[in-house]
Amino acid sequence: MKTIVTGGAGFIGSHLAERLVQEGHQVTVLDNLSCGRLDNLKAVEAHKNFSFVKADISQPEAIAKHFKGVDWVFHLAALADIIPSIVDPHTYHRSNVDGTIAVLEACRLQGVKKFLYTASSSCYGIPKAYPTSESAEILPQYPYAFTKYIGELYALAWAKVYKMPVISLRLFNVYGPRSRTSGTYGAVIGVFLAQKLAQAPFTIVGDGTQTRDFVYVSDVAEAFITAAASDIQGEVFNVGSGSPQSVNTLASLLGPHPAVHIPKRPAEPDCTWADIAKITRMLGWKPKVSFSEGVKQVLAHIDYWKNAPVWTAEKIDQATKDWFKYLSV
Repeated sequence: MKTIVTGGAGFIGSHLAERLVQEGHQVTVLDNLSCGRLDNLKAVEAHKNFSFVKADISQPEAIAKHFKGVDWVFHLAALADIIPSIVDPHTYHRSNVDGTIAVLEACRLQGVKKFLYTASSSCYGIPKAYPTSESAEILPQYPYAFTKYIGELYALAWAKVYKMPVISLRLFNVYGPRSRTSGTYGAVIGVFLAQKLAQAPFTIVGDGTQTRDFVYVSDVAEAFITAAASDIQGEVFNVGSGSPQSVNTLASLLGPHPAVHIPKRPAEPDCTWADIAKITRMLGWKPKVSFSEGVKQVLAHIDYWKNAPVWTAEKIDQATKDWFKYLSV
């Protein structure tokens, strides 16, 4: 297939691009490099079936020409992180909503055969039931979560109005090699690895008993490709492991290391837990990489985080002031 991966120089996008090339597909990555890194694409940059285009998805005139003759589009480009979205919601709307509309229109006008939207489990906010299914109430807590959910609504609207073949995947806590090295939220493994390399203590939020549905990045790439190759459309699927792990368990798997505890943050759930029954039933997908094996794989690539910011309790306290200011009840 001829494919496009928006945001393909980022963490998940680069793994997906690699997997698509390995399976014989033609891949074009569109990325403005605001979050992604060209180094993430080293494994495929010289391949005959791969090309890279530096482009901003929120500029329709700059991206439209690249969608001609494309079969599958994987839309991963977005701004992440909670705090910047609170401080500058307009920029997040421009990227995550306007950018999504621009990509949807480019796909519609060129008759793309399948559009895969990257949604976020943050749309569930603090869920009322566990495991959390796709039919759960939508309760986003902050602008990033709102913009990602609005993008999903647009994608599903294009499926309904224009009969575009759309699938939305709500990703839970994705981890693995090349996970992003910035931000004080959502990338706990990357934060811990940078701290480990710098011999700085792990900064554990609260008592560390909170659990997250960590899902390994290769399993996520497989979910995207499985969804693209299916005849299913107009559906939303959770993508997680279905087996939540505590932050304390993560810390122990990363090896003996000192830790400090920092205040629990408002609007964060104590648990994320994906109900993956629907995607298993309808697409035949299920995760393959156990949490312990995934953490081993990440540790094998720990040098990736050697130049990452090292967060201390004091730096996090300063960086999260707006978080506590706006999200505290």
